[in-house]
Amino acid sequence: MSRSWSRPFHALAGAATALAALAALTACGGGADAPAGSADAPVTLTFWAWTKGSKEVVDAFNASHDTIKVKFEEIPSGGLGGYPKIANAVKAGIAPDVLSIEYPQLSQFVSQGSLQDLSSYVTDDIEKKFLPGAIQLTTLGGRNWAIPFDASPQVFYYRKDFFQRHHITPPRTWAEFRTAAQRVKRASPTTRIATFFPDDPTFFQAMVWQAGARWFRTGKDAWGIDTTDPASLKTAAYWQDLIDDELVSTASSFSPEWTSSLKQGTTVGYLGASWSAGVLAGIVPEERGKWAAVPVPSWNADEPASGMIGGSTFAVSRTSEKTAAAVEFALWMSTSEAGITARIGASTSSALPASPAMVPVARKAFDTSFYGGQDLYGLYAKAGASISPGWVWGPSTGATNAALGDELGAVVGGASTLRHALTTAHDATVTDLRKRGLKVEDPS
Repeated sequence: MSRSWSRPFHALAGAATALAALAALTACGGGADAPAGSADAPVTLTFWAWTKGSKEVVDAFNASHDTIKVKFEEIPSGGLGGYPKIANAVKAGIAPDVLSIEYPQLSQFVSQGSLQDLSSYVTDDIEKKFLPGAIQLTTLGGRNWAIPFDASPQVFYYRKDFFQRHHITPPRTWAEFRTAAQRVKRASPTTRIATFFPDDPTFFQAMVWQAGARWFRTGKDAWGIDTTDPASLKTAAYWQDLIDDELVSTASSFSPEWTSSLKQGTTVGYLGASWSAGVLAGIVPEERGKWAAVPVPSWNADEPASGMIGGSTFAVSRTSEKTAAAVEFALWMSTSEAGITARIGASTSSALPASPAMVPVARKAFDTSFYGGQDLYGLYAKAGASISPGWVWGPSTGATNAALGDELGAVVGGASTLRHALTTAHDATVTDLRKRGLKVEDPS
């Protein structure tokens, strides 16, 4: 039976106790309500983000609101320097009011005391507007730390003209994916079915998430860490074989090598997420009508499953004195028809809203002509419902990803293995957590 992310997750037993150390660090975050943003006290918010459509959504908000205005600054994406910029601004006391932070990094910013506790604003009625899984990923220690924006289930995009020409059926399972990869290579020796991105740890993390892994757990009074569980090792062995047999490309994500291979037709598939449709269409606009999308392959054809690659939230910095107005702006971006239409209508963003009520709005706003008019949002909604439950991001994502990223580079260079990469990530995470004074339940 398929596991559904749209169903409530199991409660994080003992989370409040388990995150006692985190709570101490974040006590200064506060949630005090400032009377800013009313007719008697108009206010201007500052907002930092890199996600596509952010400028358009800010322009739409400013055009429709009189007492709250927003000043937007585009920053580099998190992996290209956005997160260090945010961290430094918080330390210096000059952080903006509203921040765009992806789910994997949220717990780290919380543990550093960088964000405000928004629990008093995220009422039961507000929580009901979002997928339960999105609320879980923005809740730590029983408290809400951000407003979810999108869910980002995995999706497989493929060149349907190439597949049709060579009579290759889009794979439903990972076993079929390997067979299809072999057929692609036989049909065109320089062509590959997809890319294993060595520079993006979240790509591999989504794969193990989909397989049912749970790297982080909250125990009674400590974090549980296990990056070498059976699901992770199974996933590592599978991808190691594909890499060793040269059945997938190993170009870095969004690198000239990768984008050139898309344009030249030597990469005919993209293991991405819901947000990837807009990105892909922007990279190869000349290939309009040649691409299509299907669910990401799963381990069992009868049990569709997905992890998430990225996905973003809106948080309020600890130094902001305009919390109520900041939350109002964040909710408008995530749950209003005007906000979703503004962001997605420019056809630069294909995000799947974390608010199910907004999915029809996104479907109407996004131009799918690049994909032959395919109902992408119908696909995304089903993929979102198949996200494997139980995944929790730990408070040491930076250390985990740095160690994993270094090893992934060595893997594709032949100097390491994915199994060793998992062990290295585990050890680096445990060391970092203990260095920061957090208790760890280490199964090793």
